[in-house]
Amino acid sequence: MSAAITNKVPPPGDDVRVVELEIPSDVRFIEDVVELIRHECEVMDFARGQIMLNVPVALSEALSNAILRGNGEDPAKHVHVRAEVDTKRLVVEVGDEGDGFDFDAPSADPTTPENLQREDGRGLFLMRALMDRVERVDGARGSVVRMTLNRE
Repeated sequence: MSAAITNKVPPPGDDVRVVELEIPSDVRFIEDVVELIRHECEVMDFARGQIMLNVPVALSEALSNAILRGNGEDPAKHVHVRAEVDTKRLVVEVGDEGDGFDFDAPSADPTTPENLQREDGRGLFLMRALMDRVERVDGARGSVVRMTLNRE
């Protein structure tokens, strides 16, 4: 794991795990961040399906959106990640340093025949399908997407 990925929060107790990271706007960091947070969910006994599908897919989409769309892959910008995992839920926030976006704007349905071959437009759709709650929250800068997954 790169030195750019460091846990900024002291290790919490056995009932809650907190990870706070700042990564460069580089898609090569996505896998390391996903693995770190997926592991914390595993430690807190999340269901195997949640650990192997829900968390990695939704988090990968949020991170790639922040890097590619929010920050425009600008090497001077960073992505901020905060995850809190306890015995009931995972709450993860992914923030970029971009100009923001209209979270509630209608987007094309990626399941319709005319959109099946598109390579983009699935991020929010997948996050909403795999997490119990997805919302945009106010951040210090850019956009922050907060995703909540209740433990099965």
